Amino acid sequence: MLVMLCRNRVADYQKWKTVLDSHSQAHKAAGMRLRDLWRDVGDDRNVFFVFEVANVDKARSFINNAEEIAAGQRSGILEGEYHFLESSPRY
Repeated sequence: MLVMLCRNRVADYQKWKTVLDSHSQAHKAAGMRLRDLWRDVGDDRNVFFVFEVANVDKARSFINNAEEIAAGQRSGILEGEYHFLESSPRY
């Protein structure tokens, strides 16, 4: 399974979450499905989330799309990072 692990520091969690939720159909069209979302216990403006990803190239195109970048700015993202990960066998 391929996933995209993300971390965002946001100015206002509720505003950010509203924008995230409003993009659910765009995520689906890009082959991305939100699996989990967490807020840091010590700093609730620090959020972590995981998308299951059908295709890394399509997901990269989506997150680097000018429209999505603008939406991130409108949502109040102060900083962020993402990583594409592939599950590995358990030891």
